[in-house]
Amino acid sequence: MTPFSLHPQLDADTHFVADLPLCTVRLMNDARYPWLVLIPRRDAIREIYELDSSAQQQLWQETTQLGELLMTVSGGEKLNIGALGNMVPQLHMHVIARRSDDAAWPGPVWGVGTAEPHDSEALTVLVDTLRMKIAELPSYSY
Repeated sequence: MTPFSLHPQLDADTHFVADLPLCTVRLMNDARYPWLVLIPRRDAIREIYELDSSAQQQLWQETTQLGELLMTVSGGEKLNIGALGNMVPQLHMHVIARRSDDAAWPGPVWGVGTAEPHDSEALTVLVDTLRMKIAELPSYSY
């Protein structure tokens, strides 16, 4: 198996949060939305169907667990989940907690305004909170 490497755009746009059994979990650097990105640690995978059935199930489990966690932490009203990959070909799953008062509601978050980077203090607090909650997940491993 080829070693996993993160696409440079994902690396530039996100902050590392944690590793789950399959995915690395990263926080999108846009304070307007509670937005996680899950990237399966498999190289040269562009589509979900390219994962074996066990990894597909694991991806869905991790996505739903992180979605519930993000909704709880953020107080979101609606969860948006998507694997688009039109701009970044590496398979990655967007998990976004939406609110009716967010900048893009009710439309998609892509292409609306300019990203507002997290300030360093808020970023530290949010990442620490996410890590604490992720550590409580049954599928989490160090």
